[in-house]
Amino acid sequence: MICIACVLLYLAIVKGFEPLLLMPIAFGMLLANMPGANIMHNEMFVGTGNEEHFVMNFSDILHNGGLFDLLYLGVKLGIYPSLIFMGIGAMTDFSPLISNPKSLLLGAAAQLGVFTAFLGALALGFTMNEAMSIGIIGGADGPTAILVTKTLAPMLLPAIAIAAYSYMALIPIIQPPIMKLLTTKKERSIKMENLRQVSKTEKIIFPIAVSIIVALIVPDAVPLVGMLMLGNLFKESGVADRLSNTAQNELCNIVTIFLGVTVGATASADSFLKLKTLYIILLGLCAFCFSTAGGVLFGKLMCKVTKGKINPLIGSAGVSAVPMAARVSQVVGQKENPTNYLLMHAMGPNVAGVIGSAVAAGVFLTMAKFLG
Repeated sequence: MICIACVLLYLAIVKGFEPLLLMPIAFGMLLANMPGANIMHNEMFVGTGNEEHFVMNFSDILHNGGLFDLLYLGVKLGIYPSLIFMGIGAMTDFSPLISNPKSLLLGAAAQLGVFTAFLGALALGFTMNEAMSIGIIGGADGPTAILVTKTLAPMLLPAIAIAAYSYMALIPIIQPPIMKLLTTKKERSIKMENLRQVSKTEKIIFPIAVSIIVALIVPDAVPLVGMLMLGNLFKESGVADRLSNTAQNELCNIVTIFLGVTVGATASADSFLKLKTLYIILLGLCAFCFSTAGGVLFGKLMCKVTKGKINPLIGSAGVSAVPMAARVSQVVGQKENPTNYLLMHAMGPNVAGVIGSAVAAGVFLTMAKFLG
């Protein structure tokens, strides 16, 4: 495990693969696996596997837990992922989505990988809860994957978190071949019309309306979507700049460190070095590929329906990795047509993907309640 941690540190520092999260994850893994460190005790959160109904003992954690045990409570209670979503909301401009609501459909289509990986995991013998946790990797959203997994399959948390963030970093490598395979040169060269200007009133109403709609339809998605929209409301209201700046910077950075090191610390040899981990990594890759394909294929459909007004490449941005996926759409489109500027058009599906992955997580959590 120490060797694996060093490899991940190399990828984060030298290769630049999601360093803001992969570095703390890798270092947390390194410290937790040092002999005699005793800063993380997984059995306090998931049991030894022999208990029929394990119940977490807060008193035992507070009195006998190590440093990472105490910090991990923020993950186990769902606090860190929701706070990170608030920071993402404060950094996100939903104007492209508001200006072109049809891009919400592209964000939904790009969730194809979530359900493909879910079915694939079931076929490989994973339990229902494990399959749902693996499936959410396809949403390309690390905090969402962590929130679902810590609830449904905590033993798989290290493998799922590392797979999710690693593939997010590899989006510029994974997506372009799929995008080119599924589109023609003519389609990739399509220039889209400028988006309309969005008023301040629309920007303020949007987070409030989305929160209400999601809360009524998928209540289990509220911790993520609600905090995402609260952060965005801080930004767009214009009357809470201090809160918006704190959510974007200090708070988000602090929580990112705590989240990373504690998730990495759960990666002990007995939970990580298993055949299941290899399956999860392969299923995660399939999930990303199918999510990209789902967005692009739906983009082709919209291109035909609108008689060539929509470039299918923006559909690939429907995965939740903001703004990396949108930039990939821009790069691929500009290689075919140097005068093509797809970035703002791709941001619509991109931010829609953030909402879509959170809703997919809510659907899985609701399913788990009914099936459990």
